[in-house]
Amino acid sequence: MSYEPIFDELADTRFALNNDAGKMPAVGFGTLFEDPGVTSEAVTHALQSGFRHFDCAERFRNEEQVGVALRAFMDAGKARREDLFITSKLWNNNHHPERVLPAFEASRQRLGVDYLDCYLIQTPFAFQAGDDQYPMDAFGQVIYDSGVTLVDTWRAMERLVDKGRCKSIGLSNISLHALQEIVAVARIKPAVVQVESHPYLPEWELLEFCQQHGIILQAYAPLGHGMEPNVQKDPVLTQMARRLQKTPAQVALAWAVQRGTAFLTTSATLGHIQQNIDISTLPHRAMHEIRQDITTRVRFNSVAETGVHLFLSPTR
Repeated sequence: MSYEPIFDELADTRFALNNDAGKMPAVGFGTLFEDPGVTSEAVTHALQSGFRHFDCAERFRNEEQVGVALRAFMDAGKARREDLFITSKLWNNNHHPERVLPAFEASRQRLGVDYLDCYLIQTPFAFQAGDDQYPMDAFGQVIYDSGVTLVDTWRAMERLVDKGRCKSIGLSNISLHALQEIVAVARIKPAVVQVESHPYLPEWELLEFCQQHGIILQAYAPLGHGMEPNVQKDPVLTQMARRLQKTPAQVALAWAVQRGTAFLTTSATLGHIQQNIDISTLPHRAMHEIRQDITTRVRFNSVAETGVHLFLSPTR
């Protein structure tokens, strides 16, 4: 069996945000790095390679370095602010409504921009309010806060849009049931839902709900974060990649966009950054095979169940 690769502009796909908030590039660059010192160079490589969508977070602790790279690129006349799509996220210790605006403004100022295109609640779990991102009890367990609900936090997020602080708002690491509860009561509907998703965790039911409500599903760890079982070593993807003269990563990323999701990849290596944006439309048969023949199911990040981000060390 062979496939003819289709060379096109899949990497330029943009999805319309609800509430007339513009369009999100489907291909996004995540800014979570084990070594924050590589941030500015990696973001610069991403910009030079064609990325225009950047996902940030206060919890990543490197927004200043992201901002340095973005501003330098814009100051050099290589992009305008409106060409970029910049997201940041509210962390768990700032869920109380009175803490949302200060947290948002702190991220915006660190990034050095006048507005954000999207602001997400990073997890639906509220931690004890305060300066510690991981407040711990005497036994080393995270202290949760039952005194604030996700709806309370969402109301404060809606006010950011009312004030023109950001163009769109959304949620991350949220279950379908919790999302349904927010959609049912929201005055401003979520525009984006960001969750772990890849061929081993396709989240078809969540994707269907999002599409029914005009919500963009955005996949982080679309290649499985390099964990075992390794998505990129899956025989369906590796055989398909050989036939298409692409890498398994490029096949998995093309699959993500073609099925209607945005994605985020992260790398500090120029070659990988360039490969991750060099995607082409897969033949219909390939899309069918990925859905039908890949049966492994695994979630790599337990943050959706605990609010504790497995991909981030829980330091204070």
